[in-house]
Amino acid sequence: MYPHKVFNARPTTDFAKAGLFNILNNYFYFENLKVLDLFSGTGGIGLEFVSCGSSNVEMVEMDQKNFKFIAGALKTLEINNVKLIRNDALKYLSFCKPGYDIIFADPPYEMDGIVVIPDLIFERKLLNDEGWFIFEHSGNYNFSDHRFFKEVRVYGNVHFSIFINR
Repeated sequence: MYPHKVFNARPTTDFAKAGLFNILNNYFYFENLKVLDLFSGTGGIGLEFVSCGSSNVEMVEMDQKNFKFIAGALKTLEINNVKLIRNDALKYLSFCKPGYDIIFADPPYEMDGIVVIPDLIFERKLLNDEGWFIFEHSGNYNFSDHRFFKEVRVYGNVHFSIFINR
């Protein structure tokens, strides 16, 4: 894990990330996916999609330090199929173009308004048919009543609520 003094982020644990990608591997061929990684933090999730073969990944990060770190990692790793966007993730949702197969969001757990994020995704119709929205959050939230909710997976303190556009 990265020291909190260096990053203004809470990286997804390796345990949780491995569990999530094991699930995704059973449902998707990564090569064909268009992915949006919101609140990218250190870039771990977006880079994992790239390492699995996804060739169309957008990463949105507002924090200057985190953005520079991701940009440096992309350059060092010679990854040029990622669109890195410095913007507020919620604002980006208001103007980005639909057509994603997977949208992943990992906002700060204490962020105000966190509960509206699933609705923003589905109201804007940003996902393709059968597309997934994966929402990382703390155990303080329960989205099981949401119309598009599929399931929640728990890895320690990390909760992934999965929604499907049906």
